[in-house]
Amino acid sequence: MTADHHHPAELAPVEARIAAIESVLVEKGLLDTEAVDAIVRNFEDNLGPMNGAKVVARAWTDQAYKERLLADGTAAIRELGFEGPEGDYMVVVENTPEVHNLVVCTLCSCYPWPTLGLPPKWYKAPAYRSRAVREPRKLLAEMGTVIPDGVEIRVWDSSAEARYLVLPMRPDGTDEMTEEQLAGVVTRDSMIGVQRL
Repeated sequence: MTADHHHPAELAPVEARIAAIESVLVEKGLLDTEAVDAIVRNFEDNLGPMNGAKVVARAWTDQAYKERLLADGTAAIRELGFEGPEGDYMVVVENTPEVHNLVVCTLCSCYPWPTLGLPPKWYKAPAYRSRAVREPRKLLAEMGTVIPDGVEIRVWDSSAEARYLVLPMRPDGTDEMTEEQLAGVVTRDSMIGVQRL
């Protein structure tokens, strides 16, 4: 599923154009690929996902906030200062012992950037986009998350109109943790629904 700059034919048209532009900028010495990779890693690992983790940690520690979050995700997320393009209308769905939620965008790669940062490559891959709908339990198991047969899996299809964020179940043994410590437990993948904490 992965493609590199040496095989632009394997890329989607827009990705091929970006790869070509990047290649020219690197050749002319105007772009440092290591710097770009560092910026992307920062968005993937720190900025976006940490915003979502703060939202989840607040919901785990503040019942009134959790109720607002589930009733109006956009407004509750905005309370913590996270808003903007790709997060204009947010719906938060809660994992429970009976229900596991999974987020996908079947048409392209709509994704809540203000709370999760940049989408992972696999999220945009056609295999993930189709299999998340057709065989979510099998796909999750292959990604290392086994959902018991008795647990319902609900698949949410993000779009330009609505983006979804999974509120994972609070892990056992975290009762004494602070909100900040709890945020450190939350992962990007748990807020997409491909991982259980």
